Amino acid sequence: MSTRSIKKKEQVTEVFKKYLPEAFVDSIVQLFITSNVRFKIVNGRRTKLGDFRAGQNGEKHQISVNGDLNPYSFLITTLHEFAHLNTYNQFQWHIQPHGEEWKNEYRKLLLPTIQTGQLPKDIENALVHSLTNTKASSCTDHQLSRVLKNYDKQKEGCVLLERLPKNSTFRLNGRQFIKGPLRRKRYVCQEVRSNKSYLVNALAEVEPIQSSIEE
Repeated sequence: MSTRSIKKKEQVTEVFKKYLPEAFVDSIVQLFITSNVRFKIVNGRRTKLGDFRAGQNGEKHQISVNGDLNPYSFLITTLHEFAHLNTYNQFQWHIQPHGEEWKNEYRKLLLPTIQTGQLPKDIENALVHSLTNTKASSCTDHQLSRVLKNYDKQKEGCVLLERLPKNSTFRLNGRQFIKGPLRRKRYVCQEVRSNKSYLVNALAEVEPIQSSIEE
């Protein structure tokens, strides 16, 4: 390995140390170095945790991951996007984004991560379940998403919507809502001002206005 390569690896390692669990820094650095890809750490996005973009006209492929994720969410999202990279390198766009080809690549990356024994037991168990029932992302795998949220920094005065009793009033994104019935993984919530109904994710962080939190 050349001096220049060593220096690059050290620089990349220092960056990833800020976002990943320590036990997985080396494996992710190695994954990055052996892949022809740009890796961007970006501000948090409401609609996605990360994404993969194929390079055009000779440009490098690009992976981006939200920098406000907790270390375990950052790790799993990173593996998710590298699975997209590996799948694209084999099949380009001739397959479904989260079809069997992507699932197979994701499992290949996920299994060694689980086998390290360095994950918290609740996350390990949720990921083992994901291996047999792989969802498109941690957001659509409700069990995994709930476990990962245990490692988020709790916003002051906020709780998960699913912990509020029915008919509780809460604030979300500056708007007031009343919690209604559950439809699969989302609650039908009525906005107080407009009386319009919206589906809100059960794991959304909301600010209770008047209610008791369910234990």
